[in-house]
Parts: sequence; structure tokens; C-alpha cells
Amino acid sequence: MTEVFESIRYTADVVCIKGGAVLLIERGWPPHKGRLALPGGHVDPGETSRAAAARELLEETGVHVDPWDMELIGVYDAPDRDPRGRYVTAAYLVTVDDTTSAHAGDDAAAVRWVPLEDARGLAFDHTDIVTTARYRHNSPF
Repeated sequence: MTEVFESIRYTADVVCIKGGAVLLIERGWPPHKGRLALPGGHVDPGETSRAAAARELLEETGVHVDPWDMELIGVYDAPDRDPRGRYVTAAYLVTVDDTTSAHAGDDAAAVRWVPLEDARGLAFDHTDIVTTARYRHNSPF
């Protein structure tokens, strides 16, 4: 019997909520260039997914949060969730103050606060992640 090994990449995504809106980035690179997505990216060697989520949020949007203020909402590992190959992401939820501002950085072409009810058709499986964050936590947002 021959063993088959699959390369798996580890990422972290953030559902960042302000009032009734979620912070989304416009992707500046393929795949899904130009589409809206959650802030997130690769977990670096020696880094936890929680630390990576906070770092990616800061790099892509300028929003700083304490990693321990984020709550794990789930692990997303469907084999076809990313066209580049097998990506497994840990998704986190954080709520920020109404005065929080954001600006595009790193690989984000733009950022915007989108009303939660309008956060559909996002890149990858990010619509599912936002939906899970809303319903799993029975939140009023």
C-alpha cells in the first residue's frame, strides 16, 4: 500500500464586528482578486493561529486588537475551500469599539465596513464563516 501525503497550509481569519457591520477587505491578489473577504492569512512558523489572526488584522486593516480578546468560532477545512490547494483556517470573532477606523494595508486593495446582512458572496467560504459567527454566538449584531 502506498501512502499519499497532502500538503496542508494553516491560516487564520477574523470576523471583526463594529456595531452591525463586519470589516472586509478587497483582495489585491489572486485568487479572488477584487472580491471581498475576511482579513486573514498564513500562520507563520512558531506562531499560534490566534496571534496570526491579530497580526493579519493589523497588517491588512490597521485595526489592533489583543489576541486574547478574540474568540475561536471554528476551524474550516473543506478540501475545496481554496483553489490554491488544501487550506485549513482557524476563524476568530472580535468586537471593536464604534470609534475604530480601518485602512487598507499589506495585500488588501481596500477595506470597508459592510452591514452584516449584506455580507454575502464573499471569497472562499467567508460567507459561511460570517454566518456561523452570527448564529453560533446568538449575537444581536
